[in-house]
Amino acid sequence: MKVFPTLNLQHGRVVPTLGAHPHDVAPLELLSKLLGLGISRLAVVDVDAAHNTGHNRELIGRILKACSTAASPVCVQVAGGIRSSDQAQFFVDQGVSWLVVGTILHKSPLLVESLVARFQRHLTAAIDARGGEVHRSGWEDQAGLLARDLAAKIRAYGFKRLLFVDIPLEANASPDFGTARQISEAAKLPVLMGGSIISREHLDQAFAIAGLHGVLVDALLFLEDDRLLGHLNPGVCLDEH
Repeated sequence: MKVFPTLNLQHGRVVPTLGAHPHDVAPLELLSKLLGLGISRLAVVDVDAAHNTGHNRELIGRILKACSTAASPVCVQVAGGIRSSDQAQFFVDQGVSWLVVGTILHKSPLLVESLVARFQRHLTAAIDARGGEVHRSGWEDQAGLLARDLAAKIRAYGFKRLLFVDIPLEANASPDFGTARQISEAAKLPVLMGGSIISREHLDQAFAIAGLHGVLVDALLFLEDDRLLGHLNPGVCLDEH
């Protein structure tokens, strides 16, 4: 099971996955702490780009540079507002391992086909869902589609991996591992899960889910709960999934 500490960036600051209030720790300071722990994987989410209200590309570029010069290799996944070949190429040139695309799956099928043809080995398709129903545009609206149905379409596009972002129905809700199983069965692809996994107990439960290859966990939580550190699985960065 691969564990990805996740940096959510908004207006150049770190924000929690579930919430929008900036944290006191600066992004590069938090990254430095994570690198000191020996992480081999990292997820970065550009919240502004996801909502189409701006972007944090320069900051993400600095994060990618820091990861590329770390003592041990770090695989980095970037999500949020990847809606063109130029944007994808920018991050590939900066050394990204994986790029997540979500909203364009619903709005631009031709663009999806173009991106897959050009960047297939870097691409991860995202399904953002609440209670099994797909949401898009930074969780702002429903797509009128079930997560398991979209998972089948994603495989047909030619993606090699999939990210299920579980949007909790309410605060402190248990992760929707049922939908995770459905997505895995429909897509028949390596599946990552994030969004609602916020405790060591959630991580332990995730390890038992068949078809789940990795989880995204808010990086801030690793500073708040030392019990999570044992799940960081430091070591060689393998990017086959």
